[in-house]
Amino acid sequence: MLKVCFVFLSALLLAFLAAQVLAIPNVSAQQGHDACARDVSRFCRAKMNDGDSVVLECLKQHRTRLSKACDKVLTDNGQ
Repeated sequence: MLKVCFVFLSALLLAFLAAQVLAIPNVSAQQGHDACARDVSRFCRAKMNDGDSVVLECLKQHRTRLSKACDKVLTDNGQ
């Protein structure tokens, strides 16, 4: 039960990250989420509960290792 709750909250946080922190003007929140979800899970899982700005900074710190799609979302949004 706890694992299911964690997965749900993680997905919710990632959707919020894509919609709010990245402020994606021309890309739907779902597309932004899809582009960076794997990268957040791989590189920033330990920071997911620390707030969206912390996750964004974590993604920036791992910039050279991000997927092309996630890197593009960040670049397209001035990050």
